[in-house]
Amino acid sequence: MAGAAPDGSQFDARQFDSKMTELLNAEGQEFFTSYDEAYDTFDAMELKEDLLKGIYAYGFEKPSAIQQRGIVPFCKGLDVIQQSQSGTGKTATFCSGVLQQLDYELLGCQALVLAPTRELAQQIEKVMEALGQCLKVKVHACVGGTSVREDQRILSIGVHVVVGTPGRVFDMLRRQSLRADHIKMFVLDEADEMLSRGFKDQIYDIFQLLPPKIQVGVFSATMPPEALEITRKFMNKPVRILVKRDELTLEGIKQFYVNVEKEEWKFDTLCDLYETLAITQSVIFVNTRRKVDLLTEQMQSKDHTVSATHGDMDHKTRDVIMHEFRSGSSRVLITTDLLARGIDVQQVSLVINYDLPTQPENYLHRIGRSGRFGRKGVAINFVTMDDERMLSDIQSFYNMVIEELPANVADLL
Repeated sequence: MAGAAPDGSQFDARQFDSKMTELLNAEGQEFFTSYDEAYDTFDAMELKEDLLKGIYAYGFEKPSAIQQRGIVPFCKGLDVIQQSQSGTGKTATFCSGVLQQLDYELLGCQALVLAPTRELAQQIEKVMEALGQCLKVKVHACVGGTSVREDQRILSIGVHVVVGTPGRVFDMLRRQSLRADHIKMFVLDEADEMLSRGFKDQIYDIFQLLPPKIQVGVFSATMPPEALEITRKFMNKPVRILVKRDELTLEGIKQFYVNVEKEEWKFDTLCDLYETLAITQSVIFVNTRRKVDLLTEQMQSKDHTVSATHGDMDHKTRDVIMHEFRSGSSRVLITTDLLARGIDVQQVSLVINYDLPTQPENYLHRIGRSGRFGRKGVAINFVTMDDERMLSDIQSFYNMVIEELPANVADLL
Protein backbone atom coordinates (compact mmCIF):
# COMPACT_ATOMS: atom_id res chain seq x y z
CA MET A 1 0.00 0.00 0.00
CA ALA A 2 1.55 3.30 -1.03
CA GLY A 3 1.44 6.28 1.28
CA ALA A 4 3.29 9.57 1.54
CA ALA A 5 6.37 9.93 3.69
CA PRO A 6 6.67 13.07 5.85
CA ASP A 7 8.89 14.63 3.16
CA GLY A 8 6.09 14.16 0.62
CA SER A 9 7.76 11.33 -1.27
CA GLN A 10 5.84 8.11 -1.89
CA PHE A 11 6.87 4.93 -0.13
CA ASP A 12 5.59 1.42 -0.24
CA ALA A 13 4.60 -0.14 3.08
CA ARG A 14 5.93 -3.60 2.14
CA GLN A 15 9.35 -2.26 1.15
CA PHE A 16 9.26 -0.11 4.27
CA ASP A 17 8.56 -3.07 6.56
CA SER A 18 11.38 -5.11 5.04
CA LYS A 19 13.70 -2.09 5.39
CA MET A 20 12.57 -1.79 9.00
CA THR A 21 13.25 -5.45 9.70
CA GLU A 22 16.66 -5.14 8.06
CA LEU A 23 17.48 -2.12 10.23
CA LEU A 24 16.24 -3.79 13.37
CA ASN A 25 18.03 -7.05 12.75
CA ALA A 26 21.27 -5.30 11.90
CA GLU A 27 22.86 -6.51 15.11
CA GLY A 28 21.73 -10.08 14.65
CA GLN A 29 18.90 -9.75 17.13
CA GLU A 30 15.28 -8.72 17.02
CA PHE A 31 15.22 -5.14 18.27
CA PHE A 32 11.62 -5.15 19.44
CA THR A 33 9.04 -7.78 20.29
CA SER A 34 5.36 -7.64 19.46
CA TYR A 35 2.83 -7.29 22.24
CA ASP A 36 -0.57 -8.69 21.41
CA GLU A 37 -2.24 -9.24 24.76
CA ALA A 38 -5.56 -7.35 24.76
CA TYR A 39 -7.95 -6.34 27.55
CA ASP A 40 -11.61 -5.88 26.61
CA THR A 41 -12.44 -3.62 29.55
CA PHE A 42 -10.64 -0.96 31.58
CA ASP A 43 -11.59 -2.88 34.74
CA ALA A 44 -9.51 -5.87 33.62
CA MET A 45 -6.32 -3.77 33.42
CA GLU A 46 -5.77 -3.59 37.21
CA LEU A 47 -5.57 0.19 37.22
CA LYS A 48 -5.77 2.36 40.34
CA GLU A 49 -9.36 2.91 41.47
CA ASP A 50 -9.05 6.70 41.18
CA LEU A 51 -7.61 6.43 37.68
CA LEU A 52 -10.55 4.24 36.62
CA LYS A 53 -12.93 6.86 38.01
CA GLY A 54 -11.22 9.50 35.88
CA ILE A 55 -11.36 7.32 32.74
CA TYR A 56 -15.09 6.70 33.14
CA ALA A 57 -15.81 10.32 34.09
CA TYR A 58 -14.05 11.43 30.89
CA GLY A 59 -16.65 9.49 28.91
CA PHE A 60 -14.71 6.36 27.95
CA GLU A 61 -16.76 3.19 28.30
CA LYS A 62 -14.86 0.56 26.34
CA PRO A 63 -11.18 0.75 25.41
CA SER A 64 -10.30 1.35 21.72
CA ALA A 65 -7.99 -1.11 19.90
CA ILE A 66 -4.81 0.78 20.88
CA GLN A 67 -6.02 1.16 24.48
CA GLN A 68 -6.86 -2.56 24.77
CA ARG A 69 -3.27 -3.45 23.91
CA GLY A 70 -1.26 -0.36 24.79
CA ILE A 71 -2.14 0.69 28.33
CA VAL A 72 -0.96 -2.41 30.25
CA PRO A 73 2.58 -2.78 28.81
CA PHE A 74 3.18 0.92 29.47
CA CYS A 75 1.88 0.52 33.04
CA LYS A 76 4.33 -2.39 33.49
CA GLY A 77 7.19 -0.01 32.80
CA LEU A 78 8.10 -1.48 29.40
CA ASP A 79 9.51 0.67 26.60
CA VAL A 80 6.80 0.82 23.93
CA ILE A 81 6.48 1.76 20.26
CA GLN A 82 2.80 2.29 19.57
CA GLN A 83 1.77 2.89 16.02
CA SER A 84 -1.75 4.02 15.18
CA GLN A 85 -3.45 6.97 13.51
CA SER A 86 -4.77 10.11 15.14
CA GLY A 87 -8.24 9.77 16.61
CA THR A 88 -7.83 6.20 17.88
CA GLY A 89 -7.25 6.99 21.55
CA LYS A 90 -3.43 7.19 21.73
CA THR A 91 -3.44 10.18 24.09
CA ALA A 92 -5.53 8.43 26.74
CA THR A 93 -3.31 5.34 26.31
CA PHE A 94 -0.08 7.02 27.38
CA CYS A 95 -1.82 9.36 29.86
CA SER A 96 -3.25 6.30 31.67
CA GLY A 97 0.17 4.60 31.62
CA VAL A 98 1.82 7.70 33.12
CA LEU A 99 -0.90 8.33 35.74
CA GLN A 100 -0.79 4.71 36.92
CA GLN A 101 2.95 4.94 37.69
CA LEU A 102 3.35 8.34 39.32
CA ASP A 103 4.31 8.70 42.95
CA TYR A 104 1.81 11.36 44.05
CA GLU A 105 3.64 11.99 47.35
CA LEU A 106 6.62 13.26 45.37
CA LEU A 107 6.03 16.71 43.91
CA GLY A 108 8.73 16.59 41.26
CA CYS A 109 8.52 16.03 37.51
CA GLN A 110 8.40 12.24 36.95
CA ALA A 111 7.08 12.16 33.37
CA LEU A 112 7.97 14.26 30.35
CA VAL A 113 5.75 14.24 27.25
CA LEU A 114 6.84 15.94 24.00
CA ALA A 115 4.45 16.96 21.21
CA PRO A 116 5.05 18.79 17.90
CA THR A 117 2.64 21.74 18.37
CA ARG A 118 1.60 23.84 21.32
CA GLU A 119 -2.08 23.10 20.58
CA LEU A 120 -1.45 19.36 20.87
CA ALA A 121 0.67 19.82 24.03
CA GLN A 122 -2.15 21.82 25.66
CA GLN A 123 -4.68 19.21 24.54
CA ILE A 124 -2.60 16.42 26.18
CA GLU A 125 -2.32 18.53 29.35
CA LYS A 126 -6.14 18.75 29.49
CA VAL A 127 -6.62 14.99 28.95
CA MET A 128 -3.96 14.14 31.57
CA GLU A 129 -5.63 16.49 34.11
CA ALA A 130 -9.11 15.15 33.35
CA LEU A 131 -8.12 11.47 33.63
CA GLY A 132 -6.08 12.20 36.75
CA GLN A 133 -8.59 14.49 38.47
CA CYS A 134 -9.32 12.02 41.32
CA LEU A 135 -5.56 11.42 41.74
CA LYS A 136 -4.96 15.18 42.15
CA VAL A 137 -2.25 15.11 39.48
CA LYS A 138 -0.35 18.33 38.78
CA VAL A 139 0.42 18.82 35.08
CA HIS A 140 2.01 21.80 33.32
CA ALA A 141 2.36 22.56 29.61
CA CYS A 142 5.70 24.16 28.67
CA VAL A 143 5.24 25.62 25.20
CA GLY A 144 6.65 28.48 23.14
CA GLY A 145 4.82 31.80 22.99
CA THR A 146 4.09 31.83 26.74
CA SER A 147 5.93 33.50 29.61
CA VAL A 148 9.24 31.83 30.49
CA ARG A 149 9.05 33.39 33.95
CA GLU A 150 5.59 31.90 34.56
CA ASP A 151 6.88 28.45 33.49
CA GLN A 152 9.77 28.82 35.94
CA ARG A 153 7.41 29.87 38.74
CA ILE A 154 5.08 26.88 38.26
CA LEU A 155 7.97 24.41 37.92
CA SER A 156 9.58 25.75 41.10
CA ILE A 157 6.36 25.00 43.06
CA GLY A 158 6.44 21.47 41.64
CA VAL A 159 4.47 19.34 39.18
CA HIS A 160 4.19 15.59 38.50
CA VAL A 161 4.09 15.79 34.68
CA VAL A 162 5.44 18.23 32.11
CA VAL A 163 3.96 18.21 28.60
CA GLY A 164 5.60 20.47 26.07
CA THR A 165 7.13 21.34 22.74
CA PRO A 166 10.83 20.47 22.30
CA GLY A 167 12.18 24.05 22.17
CA ARG A 168 10.67 25.28 25.43
CA VAL A 169 11.26 22.00 27.27
CA PHE A 170 14.95 21.99 26.28
CA ASP A 171 15.22 25.61 27.41
CA MET A 172 13.69 24.77 30.83
CA LEU A 173 16.00 21.75 31.28
CA ARG A 174 19.05 23.75 30.26
CA ARG A 175 18.22 26.53 32.74
CA GLN A 176 17.60 23.77 35.33
CA SER A 177 14.15 25.26 35.98
CA LEU A 178 12.93 21.80 35.03
CA ARG A 179 14.89 19.28 37.11
CA ALA A 180 15.42 15.89 35.49
CA ASP A 181 16.43 13.98 38.66
CA HIS A 182 13.02 12.30 39.18
CA ILE A 183 11.98 11.85 35.54
CA LYS A 184 11.34 8.15 34.96
CA MET A 185 9.00 8.26 31.92
CA PHE A 186 9.55 9.96 28.57
CA VAL A 187 6.87 10.02 25.86
CA LEU A 188 7.19 11.23 22.27
CA ASP A 189 3.74 11.84 20.80
CA GLU A 190 3.26 12.18 17.03
CA ALA A 191 6.96 11.27 16.66
CA ASP A 192 6.73 11.25 12.84
CA GLU A 193 5.33 14.77 12.87
CA MET A 194 8.03 16.00 15.26
CA LEU A 195 10.81 14.63 13.10
CA SER A 196 9.32 16.05 9.90
CA ARG A 197 9.22 19.45 11.62
CA GLY A 198 12.95 19.27 12.26
CA PHE A 199 12.95 18.70 16.03
CA LYS A 200 15.33 15.75 15.82
CA ASP A 201 18.39 17.53 17.24
CA GLN A 202 16.41 19.03 20.10
CA ILE A 203 14.93 15.63 20.98
CA TYR A 204 18.46 14.16 21.07
CA ASP A 205 19.65 17.07 23.23
CA ILE A 206 16.77 16.55 25.67
CA PHE A 207 17.57 12.81 25.92
CA GLN A 208 21.14 13.64 26.92
CA LEU A 209 19.85 15.61 29.93
CA LEU A 210 17.57 12.85 31.24
CA PRO A 211 18.52 10.07 33.69
CA PRO A 212 20.07 7.00 32.01
CA LYS A 213 17.44 4.49 33.23
CA ILE A 214 14.19 5.85 31.87
CA GLN A 215 11.06 4.33 30.36
CA VAL A 216 10.45 5.52 26.78
CA GLY A 217 7.17 5.50 24.85
CA VAL A 218 7.07 6.46 21.17
CA PHE A 219 3.63 7.11 19.66
CA SER A 220 3.34 7.70 15.95
CA ALA A 221 1.01 7.22 12.98
CA THR A 222 3.88 6.24 10.66
CA MET A 223 7.40 5.03 11.45
CA PRO A 224 9.84 6.78 9.12
CA PRO A 225 13.50 5.66 9.31
CA GLU A 226 14.42 8.70 11.49
CA ALA A 227 11.85 7.59 14.08
CA LEU A 228 13.34 4.11 14.06
CA GLU A 229 16.79 5.57 14.54
CA ILE A 230 15.54 7.39 17.65
CA THR A 231 13.95 4.23 19.02
CA ARG A 232 17.14 2.32 18.34
CA LYS A 233 19.32 4.78 20.16
CA PHE A 234 17.24 5.36 23.24
CA MET A 235 14.99 2.38 23.88
CA ASN A 236 15.63 -0.82 25.78
CA LYS A 237 13.96 -4.00 24.41
CA PRO A 238 10.79 -2.15 23.39
CA VAL A 239 7.52 -3.88 22.60
CA ARG A 240 5.76 -2.78 19.45
CA ILE A 241 2.00 -2.40 19.28
CA LEU A 242 0.67 -1.87 15.80
CA VAL A 243 -2.94 -0.99 15.08
CA LYS A 244 -3.26 -1.47 11.36
CA ARG A 245 -5.12 1.00 9.23
CA ASP A 246 -8.08 -1.32 8.68
CA GLU A 247 -8.56 -1.61 12.46
CA LEU A 248 -8.60 2.15 12.78
CA THR A 249 -11.84 3.87 13.34
CA LEU A 250 -13.53 5.94 10.71
CA GLU A 251 -16.45 4.04 12.19
CA GLY A 252 -19.35 6.18 13.30
CA ILE A 253 -18.38 8.91 10.84
CA LYS A 254 -20.69 9.13 7.82
CA GLN A 255 -18.69 10.43 4.86
CA PHE A 256 -20.06 12.15 1.77
CA TYR A 257 -18.87 14.19 -1.17
CA VAL A 258 -20.48 17.10 -2.99
CA ASN A 259 -19.65 17.50 -6.63
CA VAL A 260 -18.92 21.26 -6.94
CA GLU A 261 -17.15 20.98 -10.33
CA LYS A 262 -15.32 24.34 -10.11
CA GLU A 263 -13.36 25.99 -7.29
CA GLU A 264 -15.46 29.18 -7.59
CA TRP A 265 -18.68 27.27 -6.91
CA LYS A 266 -17.50 26.02 -3.51
CA PHE A 267 -18.47 29.19 -1.65
CA ASP A 268 -22.14 29.14 -2.70
CA THR A 269 -22.31 25.45 -1.79
CA LEU A 270 -20.92 26.26 1.67
CA CYS A 271 -23.47 29.08 2.15
CA ASP A 272 -26.27 26.65 1.24
CA LEU A 273 -24.97 24.37 4.00
CA TYR A 274 -24.47 27.16 6.57
CA GLU A 275 -27.82 26.68 8.36
CA THR A 276 -26.92 23.02 8.82
CA LEU A 277 -23.42 23.97 10.03
CA ALA A 278 -24.71 26.34 12.67
CA ILE A 279 -27.00 23.74 14.29
CA THR A 280 -23.95 21.86 15.45
CA GLN A 281 -20.24 22.60 15.93
CA SER A 282 -18.36 22.38 12.66
CA VAL A 283 -14.77 22.58 11.46
CA ILE A 284 -14.01 23.64 7.87
CA PHE A 285 -10.59 22.65 6.53
CA VAL A 286 -8.80 24.51 3.72
CA ASN A 287 -5.26 23.98 2.47
CA THR A 288 -3.62 27.40 2.88
CA ARG A 289 -3.48 30.16 5.47
CA ARG A 290 -4.40 32.71 2.79
CA LYS A 291 -7.55 30.76 2.06
CA VAL A 292 -8.50 30.70 5.75
CA ASP A 293 -8.48 34.53 5.70
CA LEU A 294 -10.24 34.78 2.35
CA LEU A 295 -13.02 32.34 3.23
CA THR A 296 -13.52 33.98 6.64
CA GLU A 297 -13.93 37.40 4.99
CA GLN A 298 -16.36 35.96 2.42
CA MET A 299 -18.47 34.26 5.10
CA GLN A 300 -18.52 37.36 7.30
CA SER A 301 -19.54 39.55 4.35
CA LYS A 302 -22.67 37.36 4.13
CA ASP A 303 -23.26 37.89 7.88
CA HIS A 304 -22.34 34.31 8.73
CA THR A 305 -20.62 34.00 12.14
CA VAL A 306 -17.36 32.05 11.87
CA SER A 307 -14.02 31.83 13.72
CA ALA A 308 -10.71 31.21 12.01
CA THR A 309 -7.28 30.05 13.09
CA HIS A 310 -3.96 29.29 11.36
CA GLY A 311 -0.23 29.24 12.02
CA ASP A 312 0.44 32.90 11.13
CA MET A 313 -1.69 34.17 13.99
CA ASP A 314 0.03 34.94 17.28
CA HIS A 315 -0.41 32.39 20.06
CA LYS A 316 -2.66 34.56 22.23
CA THR A 317 -5.15 35.13 19.39
CA ARG A 318 -5.19 31.41 18.56
CA ASP A 319 -5.81 30.53 22.21
CA VAL A 320 -8.72 32.99 22.49
CA ILE A 321 -10.31 31.63 19.29
CA MET A 322 -9.90 28.00 20.35
CA HIS A 323 -11.36 28.84 23.77
CA GLU A 324 -14.42 30.45 22.13
CA PHE A 325 -14.85 27.39 19.93
CA ARG A 326 -14.39 24.88 22.77
CA SER A 327 -16.88 26.75 24.94
CA GLY A 328 -19.41 26.74 22.11
CA SER A 329 -19.76 30.52 21.82
CA SER A 330 -18.46 30.19 18.27
CA ARG A 331 -19.89 27.28 16.28
CA VAL A 332 -17.98 27.24 12.98
CA LEU A 333 -14.16 27.12 12.83
CA ILE A 334 -12.14 27.55 9.62
CA THR A 335 -8.59 26.20 9.84
CA THR A 336 -5.66 24.50 8.06
CA ASP A 337 -4.02 21.07 8.49
CA LEU A 338 -1.45 22.58 10.85
CA LEU A 339 -4.05 22.51 13.60
CA ALA A 340 -5.86 19.33 12.56
CA ARG A 341 -4.10 17.28 15.24
CA GLY A 342 -4.69 19.78 18.03
CA ILE A 343 -8.47 20.13 17.74
CA ASP A 344 -10.30 17.63 19.87
CA VAL A 345 -13.55 19.34 20.62
CA GLN A 346 -16.00 16.87 22.07
CA GLN A 347 -19.04 18.44 20.43
CA VAL A 348 -17.74 18.65 16.84
CA SER A 349 -20.06 16.52 14.78
CA LEU A 350 -19.48 17.94 11.28
CA VAL A 351 -16.23 18.40 9.37
CA ILE A 352 -16.19 19.97 5.92
CA ASN A 353 -13.17 19.48 3.68
CA TYR A 354 -13.64 22.67 1.66
CA ASP A 355 -10.33 21.62 0.08
CA LEU A 356 -9.44 17.93 0.02
CA PRO A 357 -6.17 17.24 1.88
CA THR A 358 -3.03 17.05 -0.26
CA GLN A 359 -2.13 13.63 1.20
CA PRO A 360 -4.55 10.77 1.98
CA GLU A 361 -3.09 10.31 5.53
CA ASN A 362 -4.25 13.79 6.51
CA TYR A 363 -7.84 12.84 5.74
CA LEU A 364 -8.05 10.79 8.94
CA HIS A 365 -6.29 13.48 10.99
CA ARG A 366 -9.01 15.88 9.89
CA ILE A 367 -12.17 13.88 10.04
CA GLY A 368 -11.03 11.94 13.10
CA ARG A 369 -12.01 15.17 14.85
CA SER A 370 -15.68 14.72 13.97
CA GLY A 371 -16.19 11.34 15.59
CA ARG A 372 -13.39 10.88 18.12
CA PHE A 373 -13.34 7.30 19.31
CA GLY A 374 -16.86 6.13 19.99
CA ARG A 375 -18.59 9.36 18.95
CA LYS A 376 -20.71 9.91 15.83
CA GLY A 377 -20.03 12.48 13.13
CA VAL A 378 -20.45 13.53 9.51
CA ALA A 379 -17.73 14.53 7.03
CA ILE A 380 -18.54 16.35 3.77
CA ASN A 381 -15.90 16.63 1.04
CA PHE A 382 -16.13 19.33 -1.64
CA VAL A 383 -14.84 17.80 -4.88
CA THR A 384 -13.97 19.75 -8.04
CA MET A 385 -13.08 18.05 -11.31
CA ASP A 386 -9.40 18.45 -10.35
CA ASP A 387 -10.02 16.63 -7.04
CA GLU A 388 -11.50 13.43 -8.45
CA ARG A 389 -8.12 11.68 -8.43
CA MET A 390 -7.49 12.56 -4.77
CA LEU A 391 -10.98 11.41 -3.76
CA SER A 392 -10.33 8.09 -5.43
CA ASP A 393 -6.90 7.86 -3.70
CA ILE A 394 -8.51 8.49 -0.30
CA GLN A 395 -11.13 5.80 -0.92
CA SER A 396 -8.54 3.20 -1.91
CA PHE A 397 -6.17 4.25 0.92
CA TYR A 398 -8.86 3.56 3.54
CA ASN A 399 -10.57 0.83 1.56
CA MET A 400 -14.01 2.44 1.63
CA VAL A 401 -16.60 4.14 -0.55
CA ILE A 402 -17.64 7.78 -0.04
CA GLU A 403 -21.23 8.38 -1.19
CA GLU A 404 -22.75 11.52 -2.70
CA LEU A 405 -24.36 13.84 -0.12
CA PRO A 406 -28.10 13.23 0.30
CA ALA A 407 -30.57 16.12 0.56
CA ASN A 408 -31.45 15.41 4.23
CA VAL A 409 -27.97 16.12 5.67
CA ALA A 410 -29.45 17.94 8.72
CA ASP A 411 -31.22 14.73 9.79
CA LEU A 412 -27.87 12.89 9.96
CA LEU A 413 -26.41 15.16 12.65
